[in-house]
Amino acid sequence: MDLSRRTLLFGGLAIAGGGVLAACSGKSGGTSGLVLPSQSPLSPSPGQNVVSKTLTARPTTLDLGGPKVATWAYGDTLPGPVVRATAGDLLRITLDNQLPTDTTIHWHGVALRNAADGVPGLTQDPVASGKRFVYEFIAPDPGTYFYHPHVGVQLDRGLYAPLVIDDPNEPGDYDAEWIVVLDDWLDGTGTTPDDVLAKLTGSSSSGGMGGMDMGSHSSGDMDMGGSSSGGMDMSGMGGMSMGAGDSPFGDAGDVTYPYFLLNGRVNTAPDTLAAKPGQRVRIRLINAAADTIFAVALADHRLAITHTDGYAVKIQGAGALYIGMGERYDVVVTLKDGVYPLVAKPVGKEGVALGAIRTGAGTLPTPDRAAAIPELTGLVMLGSDLFPAESSRLPVKDVGQNVTLTLSGQMSPYAWAINGAPYGKNKPVTIAAGNRVSVALNNMTMMTHPMHLHGHTFALPNGLRKDTVLIKPMQNLAVQLEADNPGNWMAHCHNIYHAEAGMMAALVYDKAR
Repeated sequence: MDLSRRTLLFGGLAIAGGGVLAACSGKSGGTSGLVLPSQSPLSPSPGQNVVSKTLTARPTTLDLGGPKVATWAYGDTLPGPVVRATAGDLLRITLDNQLPTDTTIHWHGVALRNAADGVPGLTQDPVASGKRFVYEFIAPDPGTYFYHPHVGVQLDRGLYAPLVIDDPNEPGDYDAEWIVVLDDWLDGTGTTPDDVLAKLTGSSSSGGMGGMDMGSHSSGDMDMGGSSSGGMDMSGMGGMSMGAGDSPFGDAGDVTYPYFLLNGRVNTAPDTLAAKPGQRVRIRLINAAADTIFAVALADHRLAITHTDGYAVKIQGAGALYIGMGERYDVVVTLKDGVYPLVAKPVGKEGVALGAIRTGAGTLPTPDRAAAIPELTGLVMLGSDLFPAESSRLPVKDVGQNVTLTLSGQMSPYAWAINGAPYGKNKPVTIAAGNRVSVALNNMTMMTHPMHLHGHTFALPNGLRKDTVLIKPMQNLAVQLEADNPGNWMAHCHNIYHAEAGMMAALVYDKAR
């Protein structure tokens, strides 16, 4: 098993034994001494719209467009039901847990009230099998979001779906909309995400089997300083070259997947949007994958990138763009006449996810040919190189507090950490309400980590607003957040296997200040 590119690079840390799997296990008390927020009900104000929905999480069998898999899902669809509201609406969503275990729902990317954030042991007790729980919150900001559990590796089953918050003031300069959810899939194919996690965290090193990619790259691909193309920081250069079979992010994932899905379908039975030539289509891209970064392109078209993680950017044209786990991008395309594949190529892995847009006569290329479209062999836009629209910038303010999240980890034993220890053993990071907080994200590993912060957005050094950002190998990135949403919040890697193996930390407001 080749561990040289993924071995621990921070302080010789070795995490072993108990505590590693405390991350999202669904048990209360993951961070000792923290009090769960009050679940007080909300009443709508006069004239306020209320969006009510019941989501039933249950075991089911899904048809992926040929393969049929036993999994868990919200109802019987993949992705699950779209939850749609307008900014300012009150959402009242009931989770009916018909799974054989605990679960929750996290509303990814939404700066909502703390009691509705869906993190067991931090914001609520887990919802037991056979029980119900009502999530109530006001949708504060428009944008493309999604929802999923925050218990164990349940995200790597069928438990995810889009959440769209519309902007009542947006002109909607497009003719049609297509919500596109990307995923990597292995559940019900002879293994489960829990099986994979158990093998990753087990003591056996008979690697490479059972869905794990334990050593497909050699140490020669990248040096400690990140000076080779495998993980070079090309910020300011407008993107990165995908290259033939190369990963621009170092080791991009740990798990080998038999399928990559677009809107719940394999590439031999693609989801298809029917439209007309000349129409402008807004595509809302969501990466719900557990372990996979994608490069996305629409054959023979340019993408006009308009939003990332719900916030407007200065419109940027691109042939293709990278989307990390948990990230969302909105793009607008003006359609040509014919049939065109929407291609999502997993970075550093074999396979492809496909959709299609049909505006006229033509034949969709085979998956192999679609994966080789020119847009994916040239420059691919890296989201952190975008610039914010002026309306998306944080107001200028002096930094009142500096905190650090140092990412570390190793493959054998499989364990990941923040600030020197796995979640449940690391100390919560304390911030004070009203501060502008600078958060130093220091990646001391040879893997890329999509870092996600709950309950807030943050600004990159160029002003770009996001809630999830790809931190490349050995990269140090300082982001700023406004401490304006008191509570107990999670900061974690959105590779769900890294998070569950410890790469999470609580960010809590200091009530004494």
